[in-house]
Amino acid sequence: MSLKVIGAGYGRTGTMTLKQALEQLGFAPCHHMYEVMHHPEQVPFWERAARGQTMEWDEVFASYRASCDWPSCAFYKELADYYPNAKVILTLRDSKAWYRSVSSTILPAMKGPLVLPDGRRVGPPGDFAPLLIGQKTFGGRFDEAHMISVYERHNEEVK
Repeated sequence: MSLKVIGAGYGRTGTMTLKQALEQLGFAPCHHMYEVMHHPEQVPFWERAARGQTMEWDEVFASYRASCDWPSCAFYKELADYYPNAKVILTLRDSKAWYRSVSSTILPAMKGPLVLPDGRRVGPPGDFAPLLIGQKTFGGRFDEAHMISVYERHNEEVK
């Protein structure tokens, strides 16, 4: 199996809805951050990808027909080159609404591991999310103007 659909939209742009729709349309399973959280054995792969190492994409995507959300959206160009017959879908959301949604949900995970007072870690396993999303995507800057600028630049690049 190989990817037939590659989601290039950032998280919080309807990617869970896209995942569900693609799976109902026969592109199941669809890779999403949700998959990494349920399959922590994928974490070393995404940590290598976040560090910029050369990747063998079939290592993770061999059993998937589609992908969307982080972490794969950060590699949409590489995935499109590797799976040249795949279609690329860009999910969009109003920039300010996107920032509000990110701020109230996944922004803490972009900054680093989330640890509860009892010592349990929550959010994406491993350290790839702060590196890939927080540092490589947003340069460690999480103010609204900067994040929206990065978001809009990404969307224009994909288009």
